[in-house]
Amino acid sequence: MNTKKIVKNIFIASSFLVFVNCSTDEKQTVTTKTQLIMQDEFDTDGAPNSNLWSFDIGTGSNGWGNNELQYYTDRPENVVVENGMLKITARKESFLGSSYTSARLLTKGKFDQQFGRFEARIKLPWGKGIWPAFWMLGSNIDDVSWPQCGEIDIMEYLGNSPTKVLGTLHGPGYSGAESISKSYFLTNDRFDNDFHVFGIEWNADYINFYVDDVLYNQIKAQDAPGEWVFNNSFFMILNMAVGGNLPGAPTNQTVFPQTMLVDYVRVYQ
Repeated sequence: MNTKKIVKNIFIASSFLVFVNCSTDEKQTVTTKTQLIMQDEFDTDGAPNSNLWSFDIGTGSNGWGNNELQYYTDRPENVVVENGMLKITARKESFLGSSYTSARLLTKGKFDQQFGRFEARIKLPWGKGIWPAFWMLGSNIDDVSWPQCGEIDIMEYLGNSPTKVLGTLHGPGYSGAESISKSYFLTNDRFDNDFHVFGIEWNADYINFYVDDVLYNQIKAQDAPGEWVFNNSFFMILNMAVGGNLPGAPTNQTVFPQTMLVDYVRVYQ
């Protein structure tokens, strides 16, 4: 039975849940929005849906790199929809002056949204130098640049730490190494063993970060060390970098190819 087909048609009315913040004992009430406004279930084999996704092509020299080593392409060798999954694959190969290839998809100019719940169900790869992410940038980036546009890293992961993911905000005065970030750890498991749902719930006052049904961080506007720039529309990005400032380069023990599997992406109002 194809449970994916069944589950995607079941949506329950909004519910109010009580969680305990990981860093304090203060209880907080969180509203889970379930009015679906965008979804990609990756049910049609071939290229990703061009009505939703476009591609960044090239290397970090284009101005959006972090000293990464890959060349991003839109080739099926690096990005394809197959058997109900989006597959983003990093390969070790010589390509237009780079030693690795991968892919970076974004909804810029095709879908953006202010506030709501954003989530994706993903099985992550592994290995030193592997750096996949599910994240968002402010739609005004071409006008105000980064980090003034804001960046929300819903899930960021380093392949040599397969039990940990990061949820992070970047803004003016708190970007890069000074960003607001918190880690979530699996117990007795690894993120490359199975799928997990990575999500945020976002409104004008705070952003909540989730792994599966666990709320592990809440960042409030009042706690930002600089201007809170998260009251505009944002677009989504899925990518897998190789090397770069955060993970460092792959080693001889890093196995290629590595594939990030995305079961779905959904956005709720």
